[in-house]
Amino acid sequence: MPSRYPGAMTQDWEPVVLNKSRTKSQDLRDPKAVNQALRAGAPVQTIRKADAGSNKKAAPVVNARKLDEAGEPASLDRVSSNVRQAIQKARLEKKMSQADLAKQINERPQVVQEYENGKAVPSQAVLAKMEKVLGVKLRGKTGK
Repeated sequence: MPSRYPGAMTQDWEPVVLNKSRTKSQDLRDPKAVNQALRAGAPVQTIRKADAGSNKKAAPVVNARKLDEAGEPASLDRVSSNVRQAIQKARLEKKMSQADLAKQINERPQVVQEYENGKAVPSQAVLAKMEKVLGVKLRGKTGK
């Protein structure tokens, strides 16, 4: 069987250095080149690109006049006492715990607890689920 490599094999341990040539645009961005051009009196143009290099999404536009006219920040509506009491009463009549109710409406137990404590911002979807399970009308009740 013939050998594939004629003669002795040797290894070359000399390092190979590959250098990229710089483009003109890279030369222009070099601070040393800019300083040298300024010293020589050559015209130098600087351009600031809006939002260049930022990975941020556009912020929502805030109407400054509305904010100035508003005396106090608007508070979010909370669950009214009528709704809180209706939820508690219906839940206790059905002999359910808060965790049981939460499980049946596919929500966390903290959500039910917040609704019964009046700390939650009312969601029509959650109230609709509670209405189905408890058999009590919760949406449309007003009063604080």
